[in-house]
Amino acid sequence: MNDALLPAARYRSVFAADLFAGRVIVITGGGSGIGRCTAHELASLGATVVLVGRNPDKLQTTLAEIEADGGRASVQVCEIRQEDTVRAMVAAVLAAHGRIDGLVNNAGGQFMTPLEKISAKGWQAVIDTNLTGGFLVARECYLQTMQARGGVVVNIVADMWGSMPGMGHSGAARAGMVSFTETAALEWAKSGVRVNAVAPGYIASSGMDHYPAEAGPQLRAMRDTVPAGRFGNEAETSAAIVFLLSPAASFISGSVLRVDGARPQVRMGWGQVPASAEAQARDAVKPFDGFHRAVTPKVFS
Repeated sequence: MNDALLPAARYRSVFAADLFAGRVIVITGGGSGIGRCTAHELASLGATVVLVGRNPDKLQTTLAEIEADGGRASVQVCEIRQEDTVRAMVAAVLAAHGRIDGLVNNAGGQFMTPLEKISAKGWQAVIDTNLTGGFLVARECYLQTMQARGGVVVNIVADMWGSMPGMGHSGAARAGMVSFTETAALEWAKSGVRVNAVAPGYIASSGMDHYPAEAGPQLRAMRDTVPAGRFGNEAETSAAIVFLLSPAASFISGSVLRVDGARPQVRMGWGQVPASAEAQARDAVKPFDGFHRAVTPKVFS
C-alpha cells in the first residue's frame, strides 16, 4: 500500500465521535482542499461521505485515505455544470445509499484576471462552476429526496465582502450563491430543509497551488492583511461546515458563517493589522490543526 494511505492518527474533531452515524452526506469537490478535509472529518464522525468531482484519481485517493482511517465513503464522478449529469449523479447516490441527509456544495474554481481581460467564455465557466453547478446539485438533492424527508445544505462561498478585484467573475458568482442560499432557506423551509453558507477567507489550502507561480509573492503577503495575523487552515473551515450540518444548528438557516480572521473589517488607516506574535499564540486564536492528513500548499513551502 502507498505509505500516504496507511492509517494515520485519527482526525482530531471537536465534535462527538458518532454525531453523524447513519447519515449520508454528499461533498462536491471532495477530492482536494477543503472538500477533502471536510470529508475526512465527517467520516471520522460516523457519516458515509459521497465524494463528487471531475477528477477520478483525486476522488479515489481521498476514498482510499478515508477507508484506511476506518471511515466509509464512495465516489461519484460528475461534471456539476451539466444538468443531466447532476440529475443522474443524485439518483445514483440514492440508489446506492438510500438517502441523502446533507450536501456540502464545495466545488469551485477561478483564475486571477482583471475584468477587462476576462472573455465571455472565461466568465461563463467561472459562473457555471461556482454558481450554476451548486444550484443544480442543491436543486436535485431537494427534488429527489430532501423535499420529502428534509435535509441540510451548506454552500461554500468566499470572502467577497468588498468584492474580489482581480477575480470579478468569482466575486459575482459567490455573491449570487449567497443570494441563492437565502432564497432556498426560505422556499425550502416548508420541507424541513436548512440552507446556509460558509465563507472562507484566506485559507492555506491546495487551491492556492492552482494559481501561476508569479502569483506566489502576492499570495504569501495576504496574511499581513488579516487581523488574526495568519492564514486559516482547512480544519478550521471544516469545523464551521460540520457545525452547520449538525443538530446544534437546527435553528440556523439562511445565514453565512465567515471563517476569515476578521479580514473584511480591514479598512484604510486602521493601524492594528496584523496581530502581534504574542497575541497570535493565545489559546483563543491559535490555529486549530485537527486534520491529521493536512498538506501545506507548495506556495508556502
